[in-house]
Amino acid sequence: MGLRRVEAEIDLKSPPQKLYNIWKKTPHRVPHMTPKNIQANEHHDGPWDDHGHGSHKTWNYTLQGKAEVFKERIELDDANLKARHVGLDGDVFKIYKSYAITFQYSPKGTGSLGKITIEYEKLSDDVPDAINYLNFLVECNRDSDEHLVAKA
Repeated sequence: MGLRRVEAEIDLKSPPQKLYNIWKKTPHRVPHMTPKNIQANEHHDGPWDDHGHGSHKTWNYTLQGKAEVFKERIELDDANLKARHVGLDGDVFKIYKSYAITFQYSPKGTGSLGKITIEYEKLSDDVPDAINYLNFLVECNRDSDEHLVAKA
């Protein structure tokens, strides 16, 4: 079936470095930023003090009214303000063979342009594309941005 990709670009009010630092330094705060979507984040291994490159986390979230879990390994690219979340286990693997999320932030005006990409491979042809997950991640990024703006 091959690797597929869905993408979205969103205008955000916060500076790109602040948005990127959510994933690099403070992912444990994400449930406070978007509580209706993400309920918990547990750090398993890898660098603890900055939750950095190679660390493993489990996310508990609610997608379309259903509780789900996602275990990931994060890959950070500081030069390009890019955080790639490679799926290791969880509910997405009931329908996808592989699954990875990339958030990348770049300057735009006084804020940022956020690019969200999901790369995945379906387990079968009748599995839906990852649009519902993409819409979920867009909402999480908007919520996180609003939280940062309110704290500024």
